[in-house]
Amino acid sequence: MKILVKKGNLAEIKAEAIILGLFEENKKLFGLSYDVDAKSQGLISELISSGDFEGKESQLSVIYTRGLIPAKRIAVVGLGKAKEFKLDKLRAAYAKVTRHLRDINIKEAATALDFNMLPGQKDKLTQAALEGAVLGLYQYTPFKTVDRDNIKDIKQLELITNNEDYPLLGDIAKRTSIITEAVYFVRDLVSAPANEMTPSILAQKARDVARRKTVNCNVLDKAAMKKLGMNALLGVASGSAQEPKFIILEYSGGKKGRAPIVLVGKGLTFDSGGISIKPAEKMDEMKTDMSGGAAVIGAIMAASDLRLPLNVVGLIPATENMPSGTALKPGDILKSYSGKTIEIVNTDAEGRLILADALSYASKFKPQAIIDIATLTGACVIALGDDVTGMLGTDEKLKSEINDAAQRTGELVWELPLWDFYSEQIKSDIADYKNSGGRAAGTITAAAFLSKFIGDFPWVHLDIAGPSWLDKDKPYIPKGASGVPMRLLVDFLINRTKK
Repeated sequence: MKILVKKGNLAEIKAEAIILGLFEENKKLFGLSYDVDAKSQGLISELISSGDFEGKESQLSVIYTRGLIPAKRIAVVGLGKAKEFKLDKLRAAYAKVTRHLRDINIKEAATALDFNMLPGQKDKLTQAALEGAVLGLYQYTPFKTVDRDNIKDIKQLELITNNEDYPLLGDIAKRTSIITEAVYFVRDLVSAPANEMTPSILAQKARDVARRKTVNCNVLDKAAMKKLGMNALLGVASGSAQEPKFIILEYSGGKKGRAPIVLVGKGLTFDSGGISIKPAEKMDEMKTDMSGGAAVIGAIMAASDLRLPLNVVGLIPATENMPSGTALKPGDILKSYSGKTIEIVNTDAEGRLILADALSYASKFKPQAIIDIATLTGACVIALGDDVTGMLGTDEKLKSEINDAAQRTGELVWELPLWDFYSEQIKSDIADYKNSGGRAAGTITAAAFLSKFIGDFPWVHLDIAGPSWLDKDKPYIPKGASGVPMRLLVDFLINRTKK
């Protein structure tokens, strides 16, 4: 959907529909809603006085204007109680209303915002409303052929403002368009079936991003990885007919030589579990085991398009994990890129193996920080549910920055402890470490394993096993691929530039 910012008065805009957000206790209209109500001869106040609209969170009513104002419809959406108002409620409300308008075949709409909702936060309010409006409309349809002509979509949303706010809102709309486009890109990567998103295809998607002048892409093949000694990654890949790829994306927006932020994303394009094979139920969803890698590629794409003044490196170890006569076996020992040895006790604990090589490789860049993102453990879903990302790490400042970005974007994280004694569970009798510490504290011991491969650099691990893929719709995330935590990463990078 295209976002346009226009100068004008919402009540005088010609549109198929205009959108207004109202709080629950708004018995007396003011500001924007008062203006529209007055010029439409009380249509909104009549709706409220009749009891048909109370302003509860994401409650929706559509009023037909009968020619009283240029817009054909007024879509009013509830924001809940003013004292409980949060940006995520605004995202949810705008997602609800744009989805409804799409469903009744509206092609274009207009809106304006009352900035008294959160005084002094015009930028945050605008971005949240636009994010909700766009992200809630996502559909994955490339393989739909039956009734394809009936797929509906909104083509354009106009944001109406006064002369004073026009430059600011224009910049925010541009920024939001870049971020939401990157979220769509990530959701598309994750939604694609595994036969259409192999390691080679994922690498090509990264090369497409690198068509930007400020981004460079280098893809290591199996021979190059073998020469480097990336045997943990190659061990996971050994059972698949698809050749693994190690994707290196470098965005150079900062001063030459300045230490980059390194983002490492798990890129399992399909995970059968290998010899320790998974149950058949929901194995189809294992195409999403590259969600971390997709988020990293999307974050690099957005950073470049936003022209952020910093350097960012994205590392994505990409492979399948398949059972075959050549596959990795329980009991095998691998020598990783770092030189440390790993005993394989469970071939379905493969994500940490490919990340071990990637995290060790990250030290080459002498980064100011390392953040890895992975659909790593089912244990994280048991601990935190489907809506929250598990966060562990070694640097308090970095964890605080990530949590602040999570609060701003609504892509929530919760910290789990990483005390030294958890490492006892991953000690091996015959190698340096084993790749699984058992069921107890599974998310934490997986992070403890990763911590052995990062060196002395500030590091945070994000386990997105829960929120990366949804079994049911959320307010502005339709069922399926969420794109989490791409917006969080971009917000973190934007705020790093301010520091």
